Amino acid sequence: MTVHQIRQSEPTRQTGQSRQTQRRPKIRYLLLHAYGRGGTIRTVLNQANSLVRAGWEVELVSALRRRDDIQFPLDPRVTVSTVVDLREGAYIPPSGIVGRWQDWRRGRLAEHPARHIPKGEFGYRHFDRYVERRLIAYLSALRDGVLVTTRPALNFLAARYATGGVLRIAQEHMNHAAHKPDVRQRIQETYPRFDAVAVLTERDRREYEELLPGTRIVHIPNAVHSLDQVPSDHRSKIAVAAGRLFPQKGFDLLIPAWAKLVETYPDWQLRIYGSGEKKCELRTLIEEHHLYNHVFLMGHSDRLDDELAKASFYVLSSRFEGLPMVMIEAMSHSLPVVSFDCPTGPSDVLTHGVDGLLVPPEDPDALAEAMGKLMGDRALRADMGVAAVLTAASYGPDAVHPRWEALFRELHGQHEPHGLNDRSGQRHRPAGAAKGPQA
Repeated sequence: MTVHQIRQSEPTRQTGQSRQTQRRPKIRYLLLHAYGRGGTIRTVLNQANSLVRAGWEVELVSALRRRDDIQFPLDPRVTVSTVVDLREGAYIPPSGIVGRWQDWRRGRLAEHPARHIPKGEFGYRHFDRYVERRLIAYLSALRDGVLVTTRPALNFLAARYATGGVLRIAQEHMNHAAHKPDVRQRIQETYPRFDAVAVLTERDRREYEELLPGTRIVHIPNAVHSLDQVPSDHRSKIAVAAGRLFPQKGFDLLIPAWAKLVETYPDWQLRIYGSGEKKCELRTLIEEHHLYNHVFLMGHSDRLDDELAKASFYVLSSRFEGLPMVMIEAMSHSLPVVSFDCPTGPSDVLTHGVDGLLVPPEDPDALAEAMGKLMGDRALRADMGVAAVLTAASYGPDAVHPRWEALFRELHGQHEPHGLNDRSGQRHRPAGAAKGPQA
């Protein structure tokens, strides 16, 4: 594996703290793109930051790397490594006949699709036979600590190949029903091999427990990076939405909904933050509805907190979600939310009429009516904004991250030699051992 050490860990100064750290397992987070800008990446980096500050040894492992720099704040004590570095010039084969053969072999493998990743996995296009083989080699070499894999493709590979004694936790950042049928089938086949499966909402926990009886399912939501945010004063005539410009986020539904409000509220703006493959289509939709002075595609912002503080409410138009973290971050700025009641997340966070407004999924007319209600009533925005801050507090780092620490400690304490994997990758419990309590 190509290892890219970004920063050296700082030495521990206190002997007692050093002994305490040694008793803790090393935590490895395996991401597809640790150098990307997605919501999953940001929340995983938040987890890593919190753990390393609490004295844990943490490594962030990126399956792929295309950028030079990490895009979100990362504590310098978190180490970062890469399995397949795709930057130009990063791969230098050995000289001579062996090097030429390796280069030829790599090219041939890269031309073939992965064998173990179902085509319905949303990241399927990023996996070829070469990437898959390198990941299998990395996973097969692990012998200790805790491995947290963060998407179905990585979960499937870890379930089959990380069988050398490492504790395994599968993170699910998406509602089960949102996965394609082939992914759902593979989930049912492989997730029972994990020591724990972590899901984001209570509804997801119930669904996965029903799907995977006997498998340890824990509900641990993602945490916002900070609750110390500048609150909105709800005076501006700005609404904000944010996310990748992909069909999942439903901006193609949000733009026509906004068009229904322009005549009544001509001085209001909708600002959509994010980048992605649907940018041209969304721009065309804005032009078709003559919204070029009312709806703005703002692109990616490194200062989204500042932009949220300028707004008066937040809109979530997704067709499906895991747990919508930018929505919760907006609530930490005292922003009320208008949201489709999509699976899952919005209704697990919001209380309709208290800190936001929930409307039927994929219903632009209902979305427009709810947005108009907030646009026409600043006092309502302010009252809901106060409630939104209180809701966001339950997703703060101090509320969420101790649950991860408790899970790691418990699993590490239960990790006895007779409880390790057999060659099939199936995790076995000692006879008579009960599942631990829910984290």
